[in-house]
Amino acid sequence: QVQLVESGGGLVQAGGSLRLSCTASGSTFSFNAMGWYRQAPGKQREMVAICTSGGTTNYADSVKGRFTISRENAKNTVYLQMNSLKPEDTAVYYCNAVYSTWREYNYWGQGTQVTVSS
Repeated sequence: QVQLVESGGGLVQAGGSLRLSCTASGSTFSFNAMGWYRQAPGKQREMVAICTSGGTTNYADSVKGRFTISRENAKNTVYLQMNSLKPEDTAVYYCNAVYSTWREYNYWGQGTQVTVSS
């Protein structure tokens, strides 16, 4: 049973930084992609950043230049360094991992709260 465990959320003032971590356990394979999504109150979940096993990254326009995603494939761990945080970054952040064979398997973490005060 694959489990994703996130850590690193919290309360920070605008302009501050946080680093999220997510480690996958229970897998015998390397994920094709790992990433972060977020959901603010009353809004749909949105992609924040994704990193493939080959190192290709993709970011939401709203976080480009401020957030950096990175992976340690051997540890099945993904990080999200968040700098210059804004109040609009406040949300629950979810780790996601994708494993593709003949079908796609999606795994989600339980979420970690990030609150940015103005």
